[in-house]
Amino acid sequence: MLWTIIGILIVLWLLGVIFKVAGGIIHILLVIAVIVFLLNFFKGRKMK
Repeated sequence: MLWTIIGILIVLWLLGVIFKVAGGIIHILLVIAVIVFLLNFFKGRKMK
């Protein structure tokens, strides 16, 4: 589920960069997705 959300946000970010649509909002969403991914990655690593 997390990978799906991250993938969708990356695709939207790329479309925003290419077509210059809602750049600020999409960049913020991408940063949030990267932060969530990193938090999930490090949490999973500690639990093992």
